[in-house]
Amino acid sequence: MTAVARLEAHLQPMARTLLGYSGGVDSAVLAVCGARALGPERFLAVIGRSASYPAVQYEQAVTLAGANQVPILEVSTGELDDPAYRSNQGDRCFHCKRELWAQLSAVARARGFDTIIDGTNADDLGEHRPGLAAGAAAGIRSPLAELGFAKREVREMARALGLPVWDAPAAPCLASRLSQGLPVTAERLRQVERAEELLRSLGIGGNLRVRHRGQAASVEADREWVGWLESRWADIEPLILQAGFARATLDPRGYRRGGLASELPVVQA
Repeated sequence: MTAVARLEAHLQPMARTLLGYSGGVDSAVLAVCGARALGPERFLAVIGRSASYPAVQYEQAVTLAGANQVPILEVSTGELDDPAYRSNQGDRCFHCKRELWAQLSAVARARGFDTIIDGTNADDLGEHRPGLAAGAAAGIRSPLAELGFAKREVREMARALGLPVWDAPAAPCLASRLSQGLPVTAERLRQVERAEELLRSLGIGGNLRVRHRGQAASVEADREWVGWLESRWADIEPLILQAGFARATLDPRGYRRGGLASELPVVQA
């Protein structure tokens, strides 16, 4: 039995099911397999929209759902109204996910859905992810993790399904670009999103992060792009400043997953 068939067989006995859908590779695989296994009467992919969710990712999520007959619903999430989230401490993701699952639980009650699932995979369980505790508290199921599927296997499944996101880089929320302790505001999220959009418009592929450090931005890209960026930095830096930063630097070390996690929190109002 193929991995896709195993996942669909695992989903099929579930009752009416909601998926927290972002359009990333994990939730995309669940969306397509869930729609196929459960049908439109028993399955719904729900997108939580807020300032921390990149517009380009939203567009990709909607396009992918439409191309694969995945029923979707959009809800607004209010994590920016939560002081605990805005303070941007080490547990920010917990507060974000708690809000998301509260919104999806309300949809489930109103529409008669019994189960809520997410795209957590087996690799995620071995990482520091405060959001997982919020999911556990809300009774969220994680079919990919339940089946032991690692990220590599999920990408292989997405490729087998013909999904264009099969090799897409990870796309965490925009708030993950803000230095810990720097309060999350809609304006700062827009700055990051705008700067990354400008850089992507130059053709930069792979992993790309504009780290928000208050007045300054630092750019991380995959190592193969660092030399390219260095050679054009005199023209590129003004583009980043257009997004509202006073200064911008290029990190010569290249993209580092969780690059802000090892840094001391900033203290700023």
